[in-house]
Amino acid sequence: MPVKRVARAAGAGTAAALMALTALVGCGAGEGPTDASPKPKPDATATAPTSVRLPPLHGGFDYQIGGAYRPPSDVRIVSRDRATSPAPGLYNVCYVNAFQAQPSERGQWPADLLLRDARGKVVIDRDWDEPLLDIGTAAKRKRVAARVNRWIDGCAAKGFDAVEPDNYDSYTRSRHLLTAQDAIAFISLLSAHAHARHLAIAQKNTVELAGVRKKAGLDFAVAEECGAYDECGAYAKAFDDRVLVIEYTNSGLRKARSGYGDRLSIVRRDVLVSTPGSADYVRRTR
Repeated sequence: MPVKRVARAAGAGTAAALMALTALVGCGAGEGPTDASPKPKPDATATAPTSVRLPPLHGGFDYQIGGAYRPPSDVRIVSRDRATSPAPGLYNVCYVNAFQAQPSERGQWPADLLLRDARGKVVIDRDWDEPLLDIGTAAKRKRVAARVNRWIDGCAAKGFDAVEPDNYDSYTRSRHLLTAQDAIAFISLLSAHAHARHLAIAQKNTVELAGVRKKAGLDFAVAEECGAYDECGAYAKAFDDRVLVIEYTNSGLRKARSGYGDRLSIVRRDVLVSTPGSADYVRRTR
């Protein structure tokens, strides 16, 4: 069962960084120093959503990716892991770890789909002990997407309304082996598939790519600690206020609410996103 992650590129969050990085993506720059050849164009343009239901604006929200439980009465939107079931009568978002492999699932991935450095060693997100998936070529993106899309099919079959692919920003931890363009090309494949299954799809964190969300086919945002990092405004602008915010500190909650409490869907959770009855459990909206 996954727990929450806050994996950020250093310095992300300022308006200047957002504009600069968006410009780089738009003009095709940003390749790592080990990449001497032109970067591939995205594999496909994400299709416009058809029969996709978006999360309600400014709705009560609960983040349950660490374990499902009965949502509080004020909740209209809930995000849960793909291994669980939707909450009846609510708007349900299905969490999938799309850009990295869960430690317990590493052996289930073909060896050549795990990102490797020049010495052949697998590149690991050390915060979570998760291998990065290799989305550096069109062929590998399609193979990784085929596996992730089976999980998306499972979300649709269970009755979820949307999907939340995590670790969109894993390219920032790839030691320059992957680029923002690789990430956009890959998530565009997931967006097209989610829309074909009548699911909305979220951008998870990665504020520096919010400006290209239409190109990537993304419908709303799931933003961890945008209050704490002064990023809520960038997400609100890019996604027309359709943003689900998770804060992990009281100060972050206060900052998010002070600027966007009447516009965005905001909740404070504990870092482990634990379940009621746990000593760590925290859920607050004020």
